[in-house]
Formats: sequence, C-alpha cells, structure tokens
Amino acid sequence: MITGFHHAQITIPPGQEDQARAFYCGVLQLKEIPKPDSLAGRGGFWVEVGPLALHIGTEDGVDRTRTKAHLAYEVTDLKLIETTLAQRGIAILDGIPIPGYDRFEFRDPFGNRVECIQRIR
Repeated sequence: MITGFHHAQITIPPGQEDQARAFYCGVLQLKEIPKPDSLAGRGGFWVEVGPLALHIGTEDGVDRTRTKAHLAYEVTDLKLIETTLAQRGIAILDGIPIPGYDRFEFRDPFGNRVECIQRIR
C-alpha cells in the first residue's frame, strides 16, 4: 500500500543547473542534498523541502509553460515569498481561492508552474 510521498520531480533544460541552483537554492532557499553516485552523472540536482526531497532533473524538448502540472509549497510567510519573487521580476499569478488558505502561483525561470500556499489561522 502507498504510505506517502517519497519525492517529487520537476525538470529543467539540460545544462541549466547553475541557473536552477541560483533560483531554488538562492531565491527559494532550499538546501541542496547529495544525489547517489549511481545518479550523479545524469544531470540535475536534489533539494530538501521539509522532510521530503525535490528532484530537479534535466529534460529536453518540453514546453513547461503549457502544463497545469505543479508543485504547491506550503509556506509560513506568504507575503515574504511573494515580495522576494516580485523583487526578482517573477510574475505573481492569482490562484483560484481555496477556503482556509491564502495562495498564489508563479512560473519558475524554466516555465514550471509553482504554487505557494499558507493556511489561514
């Protein structure tokens, strides 16, 4: 039986790992974690998201701007992350309201759709 999520994966174009690290580790402040030696030569990198991992892999020929697929990051300070992204020229997109939550969406520098969501207390 399924017991939970182990990790999620998004993709970036091959050769853009440095730009992705600048965004995911720099702007979003996610910590890079080592990939196993058996996967190290495949490109991309992994980061921690709370107790889980996000695998940032490489994939060519994908138009990431055309999909609704996304990750939703639960955050503790929605306004802070919104301001941080806006200061870097990332367009903030309103999400459809969900009762009990404040949220917004954006596209990362590679076109991946991302949601940030915070429970209203």
